[in-house]
Amino acid sequence: MRMRRLLVVDDDDQIQTMLRIALESAGYEIVAAMTGQEAIRLAASIAPEAILLDLGLPDRDGKEVLRAVRTFSAVPVIVLSARDREAEKVEALDLGADDYLEKPFGIGELQARLRAAARHATRAKGETTRLVLGALSVDLDKRLVQKDGQPVRLTPKEFDLLAVLVRNLGRVVTHRQILTAVWGPAHHDDTQYLRVFIGQLRGKIEPDPAAPGLILTEPGVGYRLAEGPL
Repeated sequence: MRMRRLLVVDDDDQIQTMLRIALESAGYEIVAAMTGQEAIRLAASIAPEAILLDLGLPDRDGKEVLRAVRTFSAVPVIVLSARDREAEKVEALDLGADDYLEKPFGIGELQARLRAAARHATRAKGETTRLVLGALSVDLDKRLVQKDGQPVRLTPKEFDLLAVLVRNLGRVVTHRQILTAVWGPAHHDDTQYLRVFIGQLRGKIEPDPAAPGLILTEPGVGYRLAEGPL
């Protein structure tokens, strides 16, 4: 799947111009919105394949735009923001953002995130049930995990934790999202509990648990399962 039409929501003329030049040269069609109200209207009317959303808009907070868009669309949303507070990132992701990039960012990294969002959207339509990442193989239907062709013994909670990451391959999943999905809403703040299980899971599936390359930590935010060949 290759995304074509992008809605870029940012009130900075220089950023709009930079993104238009860089992304149109890469084959994307760019539609610009300078305010939150305009962004919501365009998201509903033109059906973009992805939205690049700044949080600091002149008429409303970008998170309000995200909340409104999620009432009618599951379009991938990548937050672009100069705000570096972890709480801002977590709140945006919990509201339904697919990813985030801090300004300033590289166009190459942005394009990589767009490709990852496109792959995730494609997998979501067909619901990923089997994944191969190098020496690791995960079959969600059979609840079977193998490493180098040998079965890996996971506890039920370890498998459920891995399944959440597999279903969100390449995307950051917040602590709250993981804890709620695996342990239930009553445990959504038990981040230390989650760290213990992540450590156990890394010890069983990582090629080198001391230098994790599969389960990546997004400091203060959550975890991301690194992409590999499907």
